[in-house]
Amino acid sequence: MAGAEAPCALIVMGVSGSGKSTVAELLGKRLGWRFEDGDSLHPAGNVAKMRAGHPLTDEDRWPWLNAIADEIARVCEQGEHVIIACSALKHTYRDVLLRGRDDVRFVFLKGTQQLIADRLVHRKGHFMPPGLLTSQFNTLEPPEAGEHVITASIDESVEAIVDGIVRQLKLGGDKPKAVKPKVMP
Repeated sequence: MAGAEAPCALIVMGVSGSGKSTVAELLGKRLGWRFEDGDSLHPAGNVAKMRAGHPLTDEDRWPWLNAIADEIARVCEQGEHVIIACSALKHTYRDVLLRGRDDVRFVFLKGTQQLIADRLVHRKGHFMPPGLLTSQFNTLEPPEAGEHVITASIDESVEAIVDGIVRQLKLGGDKPKAVKPKVMP
């Protein structure tokens, strides 16, 4: 992607507890792009189901994934940029999110189940209980090179993870360059 044009959207993906929202939010600040937590687009029934300790089915996920894809389409059509945190665990889910677009990139936050389990134990105030982590890893189909993916190991500080992602984006040549946010006249 050396010297590549900036994608209109980045989807920061991985299992629950991998740091999607934290990394995506800091990445958004670094690039000057809007951050959206995909969890905010879950139907209330999905949140209640996960809070009760039940994994979502594909049927539960389709409306959620389509809502995220709709938001990506809206942002891209307006010539803006967004970073969305979304688990996007399966190839079919990522296909729904992309809708054939080639101006969207995935950022896969990769970590061991043990590291993420340790993080989940200490996380407060999130609807996803640690007990569902195994089902997340069982569902995960790691992205492949053809899926326009950047892979980032989560065994570093958030700042180091974001630095690595920005380097891999290679926007505008040798040095990573942030896209300036639009300024209102």
